[in-house]
Amino acid sequence: MSKAATPLLARPLTAEGFAPFGDVLRVPQDVGTRTSFDSALASLKPQTPASLSLILAAPSLARPVPVSIIERHRLTSQSFLPMATTRWLVVVVPDAADGSPDLASAVAFLPAPGEGITLKPGMWHAPLTVLDEPAPFAIFMWRDFGPDDEDFADISPFAVAL
Repeated sequence: MSKAATPLLARPLTAEGFAPFGDVLRVPQDVGTRTSFDSALASLKPQTPASLSLILAAPSLARPVPVSIIERHRLTSQSFLPMATTRWLVVVVPDAADGSPDLASAVAFLPAPGEGITLKPGMWHAPLTVLDEPAPFAIFMWRDFGPDDEDFADISPFAVAL
């Protein structure tokens, strides 16, 4: 059966399950404790400036959630940090042998409240998808707005069940 006929089922976000794609970002639970999330942060393009963006993301209200476009940043990681308690969806797609997205291996995750992620450089992913209401996010990456900054892939649309 194709992904269009059978929605991909989103699973809870865990550090172990997400490890092939990047890091899960969680605020420490003990006051005064700091946790650093450096392993997936990377800019593979020297001299590219860091970029911090703030966005009020519009929700996707369709269920199952449609995915019709994916993107990647070949030479930089990208971090998404919710700035309010909100439900959101992360869809990642590993590379096929030829470097194109392997849609048959797509994985969807539902972060817990307050969890963020850092995607490794080159990781195909759906755009930021919030689920219930507009939500503020901080997005960190490196950008020079050149041709290597971002790739988009034409894909056969599929859906994600929550």
